[in-house]
Amino acid sequence: MTEAGMKQLVILSGKGGTGKTSLTAAFAHLAAQSQLAGKVILADADVDAANLELVLQPRLLEQQDFKGGKVAVIDQDSCASCGDCQAVCRFDAIHYTDGLYVIDPIACDGCAACVYQCPSESITMHEQIAGKFYFSESRYGPLYHANLFPGQENSGKLVTLVKQQARLLALDGGYDAVIVDGPPGIGCPVISAASGADLALIVAEPTAAGIHDMERVLATTAHFRVPALVCINKADIYPAGTAQIQAYCRERNIEVVGHIPFDATVTGAMVQGQPITAFDPHAPASQSLVAMWQQMAARISERAT
Repeated sequence: MTEAGMKQLVILSGKGGTGKTSLTAAFAHLAAQSQLAGKVILADADVDAANLELVLQPRLLEQQDFKGGKVAVIDQDSCASCGDCQAVCRFDAIHYTDGLYVIDPIACDGCAACVYQCPSESITMHEQIAGKFYFSESRYGPLYHANLFPGQENSGKLVTLVKQQARLLALDGGYDAVIVDGPPGIGCPVISAASGADLALIVAEPTAAGIHDMERVLATTAHFRVPALVCINKADIYPAGTAQIQAYCRERNIEVVGHIPFDATVTGAMVQGQPITAFDPHAPASQSLVAMWQQMAARISERAT
């Protein structure tokens, strides 16, 4: 399998809570039942709030520390307690406590201004562990996922690591596709998740905020020249909003590939930790997802040949 043959599908949303992860889990289940069985790698790129593993219930194979930057550390044995470091710190990360100057690692931005200011050279920069990176085997195929620790930055770098490892395994193992559960919004993690993707599927809800956020994430994918499709979740709860999304997409030649109805069965599937399509294949939401997956599978198969 060449890189030109292997395709990346990233699933995005303009805000959290639209059903993006539930859709991704359903696609993972349906892929394992289709002609793409054994040919798909899964990646959870929502590293700030990763939860695809809750549905896929993977078996952990490997884990690594993610070092996301450096923080300043004071050597108390050589510190002259002059206070120059505190004076130069723009982030209020250095405090005088019990006769010692100490650095709050969460507040430290890693700018190293204190290092250069310290007359006794008592401050050095140290790498910090900002999260964990995992490789697991799920019921529906290999899964790359990660967890960024609270208060840490560089989520875009961790997303890139997740995607890079998934892509490399797909290329080395002759897989046809990588399905990526992307982060919500339009920030750096989304840009990292969408980078290099062959297709983006935007999950939108027919509410005022949902429509606005859909427009923003579509603008993001357009800026980075990633072809995008739209599906509408809970499409029947506000028909006027659904019609507005359809009109918006029609005017811009963006294909709406699915309408998922509101379905209380989805909640039951979530409680049981299963994709809705596995939990109840006959549920209305499952039927809509099956029809949508057939379109996605056809596009992946066409592009992978």
